[in-house]
Amino acid sequence: MTRIIAIANQKGGVGKTTTTYVLGHALAERGRTVLLVDLDPQSSLTIACGREKEGMAANLYHVLGGQEPGTHALRDIVVKVNPGIYLAPADIALSLSESGLMLRMRREYVLQEALAGATPDYVLIDCLPSLGILTVNALVAASEVLIPTQCEYLALRGLAMIYQTINRMRPANPNLQVLGILPTFFDPRLIHSREILEAMRARGLPVLPVVIGRSVRFAESALAHESILTYDPSNPGTQAYQALAEVIDG
Repeated sequence: MTRIIAIANQKGGVGKTTTTYVLGHALAERGRTVLLVDLDPQSSLTIACGREKEGMAANLYHVLGGQEPGTHALRDIVVKVNPGIYLAPADIALSLSESGLMLRMRREYVLQEALAGATPDYVLIDCLPSLGILTVNALVAASEVLIPTQCEYLALRGLAMIYQTINRMRPANPNLQVLGILPTFFDPRLIHSREILEAMRARGLPVLPVVIGRSVRFAESALAHESILTYDPSNPGTQAYQALAEVIDG
C-alpha cells in the first residue's frame, strides 16, 4: 500500500526540500519506489533533481489547474530521476494554481484526486513554506506528516501553527497522522540548539530519534544534482537520513 507523506512546516529554511530529496533516495536505497511531488512554486526540488523548466512539456500546474481542472493527468508529467525515484515537477506557474484553486469547489481534494491510482511504495510531497491551499491539498492527500524544524526558538513557536492546521484537516482527512518532528540544522556545540531539542522532548512532542546536523555537503550535493548519499557517503548527514529511512520503512 502506498504511503503518502507530506513534508510540511509553515516556516521556510527548515530543510523540507532537502529532506524530501534525500529521504526519497534513502528509501530507494532500501529497494522502495518513490514519487517525489514538488508542491512549491519555487521548484527547488525540481531543480535539485536536475529537471528545471527547460525541456519540461508539462508540470504539476498542468495537473492541478487553477479555476478550471488541469489539462494533464499525473502520469503525463512524471519523470524518472534515478532508479526507483520519480518526480512530479513544478515551476513558478504553480503559484497560479494556488490563487485559482481558491475559487473551485472541493479545492482541497484536487491533489488527492490527482494521486489516485499512484502505486509507488512512497509518495513524498515537498510543501511550500505557508499554510495556504496547496499545503492544505497536501495534508488532505497525505496519510502522514513529517515536520522538519530547526532547533531554534522561533521554529519551536512555529510548530503550533502546523499542528493547528493539521487539526483543522481532520474533517477532510480523519486518518492523517503526524509521523514525527525531524530536528534539522542541529549544532551540538550551541547551548540554544540543545535546549530547544530538550524542550521539544520535554513537551512530549513526537521528536524522531534522528537528528540532522549542519553540513555544507547538502548544498554542494544539491548544486551537483546529486544526493548526499552518493556525493559523500561517509558524511554524518548521509548516515542520519539512512537512519531516518530505516525508522520510517522499518
